[in-house]
Amino acid sequence: MKLISQLTLATSCALVFATVGAKSVSAAIINYAFTVDSPLTKGEGFFSFDDSTFSNDNTSVALVESLSFQFDNDSNIYTEKDDIEYPDYPIVFPTTFLTGTESVGLQYVFVDKANASITYTIDGDEFAIASADDIQSSRNTVSYRQVPEPTILGGTFMACGVGLLMKRKLTSDKKVKA
Repeated sequence: MKLISQLTLATSCALVFATVGAKSVSAAIINYAFTVDSPLTKGEGFFSFDDSTFSNDNTSVALVESLSFQFDNDSNIYTEKDDIEYPDYPIVFPTTFLTGTESVGLQYVFVDKANASITYTIDGDEFAIASADDIQSSRNTVSYRQVPEPTILGGTFMACGVGLLMKRKLTSDKKVKA
């Protein structure tokens, strides 16, 4: 009986990690959350891109596949289609920020939906607001964090769940023998 439970645990773990590994290799969609936290305004967004589409030139870029951004206290939601050069933009590019953190940067330029004379620019860690009268820019105000793939999270939870069940079973088997 002990051999069967150990084989079940080993097989479950192997299947979970094989599935996670296979999906990660074939599914090259990478998800990022980003935050604008500047003295000018604040907001949060999310974008995804296929990392296999990075160009092979000196400045490697990939086209954003989906994007959603919203300023705090504003009901307007901006998407990739709001970029002024859509469908060629927005893009992402690999970068190393001044903090030494390797990440990607977003290049996204869009017009305010409530006031068409205002243009917003996100370029790496820089956020800018431009109007007919003024341009205000602030550096180190856009931060990024990669959002884990749901497959990886699901596989982790599944492996932990199987491990806990097996531990409970082994503990109950020991109590029965005692």
